[in-house]
Amino acid sequence: MATMTSNFSPAGMYSPSIPDWLNAEHETGTTIMAVEFDGGVVIGADSRTTTGSYIANRVTDKLTKVTDKIYCCRSGSAADTQAIADIVNYHLNFYKMDFGEEPEVKVAANVFRELCYQNRDSVSAGILVAGWDKVNGGQVYTVPLGGMLTRMPFATGGSGSTYVYGYVDTHYKENMSKDECLQFISRGVALAMSRDGSSGGVIRMACITKEGVERFVLTGKDIPKVFDAY
Repeated sequence: MATMTSNFSPAGMYSPSIPDWLNAEHETGTTIMAVEFDGGVVIGADSRTTTGSYIANRVTDKLTKVTDKIYCCRSGSAADTQAIADIVNYHLNFYKMDFGEEPEVKVAANVFRELCYQNRDSVSAGILVAGWDKVNGGQVYTVPLGGMLTRMPFATGGSGSTYVYGYVDTHYKENMSKDECLQFISRGVALAMSRDGSSGGVIRMACITKEGVERFVLTGKDIPKVFDAY
């Protein structure tokens, strides 16, 4: 015979069991991607935020501005990643005031690494840091759970990334153009969204170059179909 679990309130009164998703943490269990090209970087992400198995937000913006030409892509706990991005932005504003110039992308990436590593036992945050600076041009850094830091020509993260390893390994090539990078990111995120239950919604992308940041949003029929992705 099936049984129903229950809780008792502090006053000792019977109350039905509280669904797990009501107590679950908001997570951007996610697909995030970034790729370098000659002249800048392209970043992208889905827009689904989940609370357990419940979709809490369908149109989250997981591409977070850190400086005018440096962005991060967030996966993990929504609260943790938002807090870390805010703290990094705070530190980099002081850096700009102290040195009188915009921070390099690797400086921002190292601040993320330091925060994630020092708090590795209490935060759930997988971060991609990408942007452009006058010293090294477009750069992509990955800061996975635990606080390691690695520069990569392209990177993926989040729960949906496991579904696109074959795609990115096969279709990435050196010296891609801006348009090729936009296609690479949009198709990769679309593939992950079709397979990963924690990824979905719309596809948000940004192209960061010397000239600034150009944002894109793919919705509805503009999102690549799985059978068209190859």
